[in-house]
Amino acid sequence: MKTFTQLVDECLQHIQEIFPWDLAEKLEHDKPMIIDVREPYEFEAMKIEGSINVPRGILESAVEFDYEETIPELAHARDKEVIVVCRSGRRSALACLVMQEMGFGNVISLKTGLRGWNEFEQPMIDKDGNEVDVDDADEYFTAKLKPEQLSSNQ
Repeated sequence: MKTFTQLVDECLQHIQEIFPWDLAEKLEHDKPMIIDVREPYEFEAMKIEGSINVPRGILESAVEFDYEETIPELAHARDKEVIVVCRSGRRSALACLVMQEMGFGNVISLKTGLRGWNEFEQPMIDKDGNEVDVDDADEYFTAKLKPEQLSSNQ
């Protein structure tokens, strides 16, 4: 049996990643499609302006036509540069591997995710378009595990 970390580590050998500072520079010159694979409640709390929410759970059907979840802009983007983001860079890494297998030729995961994006003090907005305070985002991204969620190794 593989753990989540092992799955992500294996995946990282097959995908491209970009650091937050490199993405910030890229956004000054280019307009890549940014796909946020977090859950809708996470996306509503804060996001990179212009990003599209495609929760990881519906990704495969969202990138294909003929599904209720189809996002036409994304289904047409197999030849475009697509940056995939999540909270930490793990879900986005898995999403990138799936997207590559589904024919996306230039898909890149944001290394360190939005947590790293925030640590680099890059702007994010909330669901109403208001800029999110860096400290508020830092608090939001801090893990809040319950005792029953911890392994016995902790």
